[in-house]
Amino acid sequence: MAPIVTSVSPAQGAPAGGTPVTLTGSGFTGATAVRFGSGLATNLVVVNSTQITARTPAGTGTVKVTVTGPSGTSTQNVFFTYTTVAAPVLTTIGPASGPPSGGNTVTLNGTNLGGATQVLFGPNPATILTNTPTQITVTAPAGAGTVGVVVTTPGGTSNALAYTYAVAPAPSLSSLSPVSGPTSGGNTVTINGTNLSGATSVMFGINAAAILTNTATQITVTAPAGPASAVSVSVTTPGGTSNPLPYFYITAPTVTELSTHLGPATGGNTVTVFGSGLTLTSAVDFGGNPATSINVISDSQLTVTAPAGSGTVQVTVTTPGGTSSTGTGNPHYTYLGAPVLTSLNPPNGSDAGGDSVVLVGSNLTYTDSVTFGGVPASFAAISDTQVVATTPGGPPGVVNVVAHTPAGNSNALPFTYDPS
Repeated sequence: MAPIVTSVSPAQGAPAGGTPVTLTGSGFTGATAVRFGSGLATNLVVVNSTQITARTPAGTGTVKVTVTGPSGTSTQNVFFTYTTVAAPVLTTIGPASGPPSGGNTVTLNGTNLGGATQVLFGPNPATILTNTPTQITVTAPAGAGTVGVVVTTPGGTSNALAYTYAVAPAPSLSSLSPVSGPTSGGNTVTINGTNLSGATSVMFGINAAAILTNTATQITVTAPAGPASAVSVSVTTPGGTSNPLPYFYITAPTVTELSTHLGPATGGNTVTVFGSGLTLTSAVDFGGNPATSINVISDSQLTVTAPAGSGTVQVTVTTPGGTSSTGTGNPHYTYLGAPVLTSLNPPNGSDAGGDSVVLVGSNLTYTDSVTFGGVPASFAAISDTQVVATTPGGPPGVVNVVAHTPAGNSNALPFTYDPS
């Protein structure tokens, strides 16, 4: 069966001949000649049974392309047109350098670039990605040193532009920020250094981070999860792998107890917080309100000045390991209104003491002391509005009665000691 020709590419070329072409079809095995009209093509290479490469002979006009093999000559109407095509001209190349391994994208700008059949970096062909009359993008091949880049089209071969295969300098790290984070990862870490462009990986120990931004001097990443430990952070670029910097994975803190669970709505009192992982505390919040004067005593204890607030709130601690969550223990704190006394019943009693007096008012539930003229009395808080106290006795005359709660002292009401 005679060969079958289905296409020729490119389908046009210079009258002087020499245009590289590729013929596709079938039955090409053993082909002995390719003709363009009556002209015999040169540099014939039978790639396989479906492809032949060759160079056109000189010619004019539009001619039929045929392939001759052991079983005859093709008869299909596949044509090639001889036309005067302007030679390609290159004006710029970008980037003008790349790694010896190749693989990077290079853009060539110029004129008469349409129908490019080949782009050479020195002796090595590049892979053509896109091709328009004014621009070609290619994947650079591997190479070394400085080479000339040329483009071949049906109009001929262009001028050469210089391209340098350069060994990229190794990356170097100078700092991380922050230098620690939660075991769950997910936080943003900024890496500073030099020669960081084109980073292909950032490793936290054996775990890869997600690269967010990348410049020559800075990379930002999302830290991966990792066990509570110190790991080495390194960056890999085409120039190699950087020096390592330490990064610490920290478990989230816990809050198990407070020295007092009650305090005034105005805040300002000192509260001791107990738990674990408190050494690197950066913030303590009372229901979302930040405490002040944080003083870390140990990994399990710190003191703060409570902020103002209301109701019952959860106390949380934040470190580079995260923010504590509700777990074992009691991390809750209740804000109290200041105690108020409105009346004493009765307002007088024997100077010998021992009389029962009802203190009436508000915010009295958490009363922790009652004094008559500064002398402590025994008492019992009956409700938020009543406390029953037993007078301690005192010299005849008028004294001040004051109730105290974790929110502070109440106002004073007069009590009269009658002489026995």
